[in-house]
Amino acid sequence: MDDEPLSQWAERRDARIGQLRAVPLLSGDGPRGSHLNPGAPRAIQRWNGHMWEPHGFAANLAEARRLLFPRTEAAPAPEAAPRLGPGTGRRRRPQAPR
Repeated sequence: MDDEPLSQWAERRDARIGQLRAVPLLSGDGPRGSHLNPGAPRAIQRWNGHMWEPHGFAANLAEARRLLFPRTEAAPAPEAAPRLGPGTGRRRRPQAPR
């Protein structure tokens, strides 16, 4: 068995510090897939390096996603698709620029 050095393990652990997750507030066996109850309230938890600690609250899945994945910049403009040469095959090559 190949054991990794402790320093590499600590770097991986520390890289996750501050990571957020949303957990549905439902009775049952524990966290489930978010898509099952999109209208259920969510607890926002933050990883502190050792355990998940309470960080916030969201009324539903949409609000939780806005908290977990904030948009900081506008989406880049889509690039123009290359023009394809004549033919019907799926392996057509793009035309050379004119």
